[in-house]
Amino acid sequence: MSSILVHPTAKIGAAFAPLPFSIVDEGVVVGESVRLGSFVHVCAMVRIGDRCVIGDHVTICTGARIGERSVIADFAMVGERNVDHAQRIAVEPKGVTLGASCTVGSHTVLMAGAVIGDDVRVEDGAQVGARCRIGDGVVIGRGAIVENDTEIGDRAVVQPGAFIAAHTVIEEDCFIGPMVVTTNDDYMGRTSERFKHLKGCTVRRGARIGAGASVLPGVEIGVEAFVATGSIVASDVPAAKIVMGSPAKVVRDVPAEQRLHSE
Repeated sequence: MSSILVHPTAKIGAAFAPLPFSIVDEGVVVGESVRLGSFVHVCAMVRIGDRCVIGDHVTICTGARIGERSVIADFAMVGERNVDHAQRIAVEPKGVTLGASCTVGSHTVLMAGAVIGDDVRVEDGAQVGARCRIGDGVVIGRGAIVENDTEIGDRAVVQPGAFIAAHTVIEEDCFIGPMVVTTNDDYMGRTSERFKHLKGCTVRRGARIGAGASVLPGVEIGVEAFVATGSIVASDVPAAKIVMGSPAKVVRDVPAEQRLHSE
């Protein structure tokens, strides 16, 4: 380990395999058989579980928890270095919690305070915002953006390029198609009044939203509902109904053989 800098208070497990030019800060705990790429910075008080693989040029920020057998690809950022904008100095951030057997893609950003379950895949270039709660077995596709304070339930899929606005709730087994846009602000950034009304949409369990659809603030999409490609959803969608159009209207029931859950 002569080619890396390891703080004397760090605890390093057996069979640690670092490449050159990395830094391990104070209070870090590294499990057994961890592989560390070049130019990695593991910041203070981080915990890395057994058999993790960390790529090149990765930053794991203060207080992060990385579950065993997880893989973090090159140039990812796990957590963030918070900055006091008045003084431009670093302030203490909240750590990220990443479950076991997760895969984090290249150039992905996981923001401070995010809690991510087991067996989650966050693909290249995606972002998970601050204080998000992501369940087990979730897939967040390439280039997707999940904004702060969003909740995503177990086994949900967010396809590439989707935009999930802050304060959205997506329940278990939902499917969010590519380039779907959800919104949370009817005022579109104008006047302080907007802060009283910010509200993301709610997508109930097993619901599906087709590619390129847009969902307006505060809309609820019911259990097992289906939103057709390109629709604009301006009002609540009943459970197990198919809607389409602009604005989206109910056209028929979701076929029974397509439903994951009994009513």
